[in-house]
Amino acid sequence: MKKRILSSLLAMTMVVASITACGAAAEQAPAADTTQTETQAQPEAAPAADTQAAAETPEATSDEPVTLKWALWDVSSTVYYQPLIDAYTAAHPNVTIEMVDLGSTDYSTVLGTQLSGAGSDFDVVTIKDVPGYVSLVNKGVLEPLNDRIAADGVDLSLYNGVTDQVTIDGNLYELPFRSDIWVLFYNKDIFDKAGVAYPTNDMTWEEYDKLARSVTDTTPGAEVYGSHYHTWRSTIQLDGILDGKHTIVDGEYDFTKPYYEMVLNQQKDGVCMDYATLKTQGLHYSAAFAQGNVATMNMGSWFIATLIQKIKDGEYTDCTNWGIVKYPHAEGVEPGSTLSTITALAVPTSAPNKDAAWDFVKFVSGAEGAEVMASTGNIPAMTNKTIVDIIASMDGFPTDDASKEALITSHTYLEMPANDKSSEIETVLNEQHDLIMNEEVSVDDAIAAMNEGVQAVLAQ
Repeated sequence: MKKRILSSLLAMTMVVASITACGAAAEQAPAADTTQTETQAQPEAAPAADTQAAAETPEATSDEPVTLKWALWDVSSTVYYQPLIDAYTAAHPNVTIEMVDLGSTDYSTVLGTQLSGAGSDFDVVTIKDVPGYVSLVNKGVLEPLNDRIAADGVDLSLYNGVTDQVTIDGNLYELPFRSDIWVLFYNKDIFDKAGVAYPTNDMTWEEYDKLARSVTDTTPGAEVYGSHYHTWRSTIQLDGILDGKHTIVDGEYDFTKPYYEMVLNQQKDGVCMDYATLKTQGLHYSAAFAQGNVATMNMGSWFIATLIQKIKDGEYTDCTNWGIVKYPHAEGVEPGSTLSTITALAVPTSAPNKDAAWDFVKFVSGAEGAEVMASTGNIPAMTNKTIVDIIASMDGFPTDDASKEALITSHTYLEMPANDKSSEIETVLNEQHDLIMNEEVSVDDAIAAMNEGVQAVLAQ
């Protein structure tokens, strides 16, 4: 597998506190399983020739005034909207971008209703999550972008496989401009005290399990947990999709068994906190890591912004010496394979100014937009070495080379790929995950129930 630089860009100090998941609150749960994100990343930046702001279209090259209406959410708390607009309009003084805030709570529903109604005049719409994207495609309200992508030479390989996962019936209706990847956070002080070497950027899950056990201390009142798994199913189930052979919507989940067995054994041996206790206490993953007795934690890169800011504010005092490494991988899987979430832009079929709208979408989702996103402390979907350097040099980011290297990925897999039954699949998987982790059913019985339940959903 050819390595491409696809990484997360972290929140810069000036805006770290205002970064939000999918434009909403910072520590939101991923769209795939109510888990998601505080920030998202942009794929490797396309070459300048592929990401020119001005397309060869009458609207883009004309001096005639053009006003583009952009549907989005949380304008007042999202720091990158205006800088993106300013950068684009600086090169296109005839273009005015009008932001229309539809709110974050029911954004996808409201957007779908408006685009389906008569008189919709949005030129550009932000796509919040994959289920919302699939719904809009099914309604027939988004323009397919294939011809424009081909005509302008947009290199989709720079999105590191993400666009393949949101291609529906051969058509791509969105381009991602923001993303997040999953990494492994670790507390360096715990490893130093135990005299154990830090995690590396090339660990199999077996090696990770041994490492977590090596720093675990089960002494009552002085517990040190070698690992921590938040209660989202994504922290365990999705570990199995990184070989590229499975997805979470296939209807066959035997591949999750080794990961459930590993975590259940860790739970039994005191390597990680008990799931039932976490659920009962409602302990957030950030609070768990902040306690200073968690050695490692698999989590999305959105957490980096919060961690940096909380340490600066003096709220976190027991995890100030931290780092990140690439996500662990199965034997034979390339290091740097990881999970991701995206936010994207699309052009409605009813858009009054489709050519100019596409030009704006291409700019925001490309190299120039990626650098603007980075400058505001957010993670673009398309990044390059320059972007990675910006992130790694920010105040509060770990200074070790391994943490910088962790931002470079080889392949990313969406937590929930495009599927029109994603919400029903989600319900089945969450229910069985809860039963497994509470040890109410066996792993084999729960997997059988997942297979049966999801296959029934897919057959509807």
